[in-house]
Amino acid sequence: MTLLDCALAFVGLRNPQPPWPPRRLSLALQGGGSFGAFTWGVLERLLEERVIAFDAVSGSSAGAVNAVLLASGLADGGRAEATARLERFWRRMSASAAFLPSTALAGSPVAAGFGLIIRALSPYQLNPFNLNPLREALVAEVDFARLRDNSPLRLLIAATKVRDGRSHIFADAELTVDAVLASACLPLLHHTVEIDGEPYWDGGYAANPPLLPLVQASDAPNVLIVQATPTKTERPPTTAREIAHRLEQIHFNATLNAELDALRFGIIAGATPKLRRLRIGRISAQDEFEGLEEESAVNLGWEFLQKLRESGRRAVEAWLTEAAPREAA
Repeated sequence: MTLLDCALAFVGLRNPQPPWPPRRLSLALQGGGSFGAFTWGVLERLLEERVIAFDAVSGSSAGAVNAVLLASGLADGGRAEATARLERFWRRMSASAAFLPSTALAGSPVAAGFGLIIRALSPYQLNPFNLNPLREALVAEVDFARLRDNSPLRLLIAATKVRDGRSHIFADAELTVDAVLASACLPLLHHTVEIDGEPYWDGGYAANPPLLPLVQASDAPNVLIVQATPTKTERPPTTAREIAHRLEQIHFNATLNAELDALRFGIIAGATPKLRRLRIGRISAQDEFEGLEEESAVNLGWEFLQKLRESGRRAVEAWLTEAAPREAA
């Protein structure tokens, strides 16, 4: 071991490595609308690695949806059912959105005009009956009572409290369809979700995904962050639509960056034994899907979702190869 290795081990950045692939893994699943299909591909490929056991999963928005589908599928029928359930859900969502302008005309001037209408009118005007195909899809796939009693992993679902802007983590007995809808409640598209008198919006505004609560809840030595929202852009945006799009990307990544910084500081400044052995990996949709930053996160077209899914599978292949410790490679 070199002097540098010794120094890194002392501050918790290099540790004796567990077997690879990891035997116990926790997942932090970021939201990102239809980009969540990338996470679908990630989970599908991870489920094929039978030596990997999932310890805990946190998620916001689309990440929360994928987390619940994974856990409920594993509880009801093991890996095969989890894989099938994820595909059924995404097929259902694509079919339900097939005739929306935002899907059929994603990226076109007509879709941009539809976006302006959404911003000009509230969902209480555009959707007075609060119709939400996500509720129907979740109820069709997930028995939440059974999930609360028999989840094979710890689930942590984030939503943002409207009144104070702080994150709330739904777990254990709090896991309901309304908790997931709260986590995925974009206020320009859906009515506020109220649970026990508290109004909630999308979890991505305050924790995207919740990372520190995941580390606290899990003893797994490996955490994998699945980042669906693009982080970079090749050129500064110039149109109003491009600027709004980029601001949204920056905002939805800011909370993750803050939690990563806090976690790094904790590891270096006063690492507990638990933190010293923690190994954090990250998979980014943008790294596998060229031009993703220009795409629309409301595009639920099946061809687009399939491309994201395949990108997620490729990303796991790369992670399993490139992140392997040299001792185990």
